[in-house]
Amino acid sequence: MSQNTRESLSERDRIEEVLTRGVVDVVDRDHLLNRMTSGDKLRVKFGIDPTGTNIHIGRASAIRKLLQFQKLGHQIVLIIGDFTARIGDTSDKTEGRRMLSGEEVSANEQTYLQQIGKILDISKVEVRHNSEWLNALTPGDWIKLASNFTVQQMISRDNFAERIKNGIPVGLQEFLYPLIQGYDSVMVKADVEIGGTDQLFNFMAARKLQEVYGQKPEDVLLLQLLTGTDGRKMSTSWGNVINILSDPNEKYGRTMSIPDQLIPVYMEMATSIPMQRVREVAKLIENSSANPLELKKELAFEIVRSLDGQKAAEEAAHYFQKIVQDKEAPDSQIPIALVTTDELDVNILLNMLKNYNITKSKSDGRRLLEQGGIRVEGVGTLDSQATTIEIPETGLTLRIGKRRFLKISRERSKTS
Repeated sequence: MSQNTRESLSERDRIEEVLTRGVVDVVDRDHLLNRMTSGDKLRVKFGIDPTGTNIHIGRASAIRKLLQFQKLGHQIVLIIGDFTARIGDTSDKTEGRRMLSGEEVSANEQTYLQQIGKILDISKVEVRHNSEWLNALTPGDWIKLASNFTVQQMISRDNFAERIKNGIPVGLQEFLYPLIQGYDSVMVKADVEIGGTDQLFNFMAARKLQEVYGQKPEDVLLLQLLTGTDGRKMSTSWGNVINILSDPNEKYGRTMSIPDQLIPVYMEMATSIPMQRVREVAKLIENSSANPLELKKELAFEIVRSLDGQKAAEEAAHYFQKIVQDKEAPDSQIPIALVTTDELDVNILLNMLKNYNITKSKSDGRRLLEQGGIRVEGVGTLDSQATTIEIPETGLTLRIGKRRFLKISRERSKTS
């Protein structure tokens, strides 16, 4: 299905895709469908806590859902959780989060609008910080909020119950998080809220508090959680993420590393590829009737194109073909080290790799060398027992691992 075909979908079809694409459950579906088909313009809330500097495409799947609402003319209300980030949402955690300082939260959020703006039209988004109203709450306000929930309700939450069972501490401040997130919905008068399935408890708290404060409870879209590139839950701490602001070549390459069965899932959750094509790809994968490599290229191209543009996607596809598949050295985009001798001590080389951020440390470079992971392009693997490396007059290019390079060039001594 072409882009034009997708855009020519009827309003009812577009609404149906909002309620189904990547969606696990809707509360209350009939109510929300009636409001959307009747032409009501809804306030659609999404909250994001700046607990780190990067937003990965798993979290961005909710932002793509917001884009669908935005294209239908609804008002997106983006809440930057600068207050809640200090506590940390443990909805999907098996242990408590470290509490952040206000300075850390402020530093983390500096690029958030830039990242979200790669998907949404930020100029049309109502951006709020929940510190606006939460910093103003009095002790009496907190007591009023807390009086609407019981300890039994809190400890019935799956991850809290599991932690208590295993003797892992649950901080009292963690009980406050659902109350605060719910109060956010009250303050912005949310009609709809979007988030992953791990957010159900928080969303139900919001619905209850809206009723307490005389509002109609928001409807809720629960989205599938996107699996990480290694098949586990997508988590920054595990490094199995694809970040919005990563270099296009890295986004493309990381996408190419996902398990084959995740291709249609990523297409559905991390792109705007028409669902007809997503279903076709799912059948192709299931029946083993297509080359998964080509399907991954289609997926990787679309992820980069949607975030960085057509040209960046074309260049990333070319880079992957040339560097990864054809195993050529790149013509540019690699650091160049200048030396004045025809031999280079291997220890100096390992320091170079570290200084150019090609390896994490000198010992990391040594490990790669011993495992045969450093090659001299056009020559072969660098001898792990060598103490020096010869630098010809024309210089040489080293390949470190699969995709990292360092070019070493000779220059004349200035004293000669």
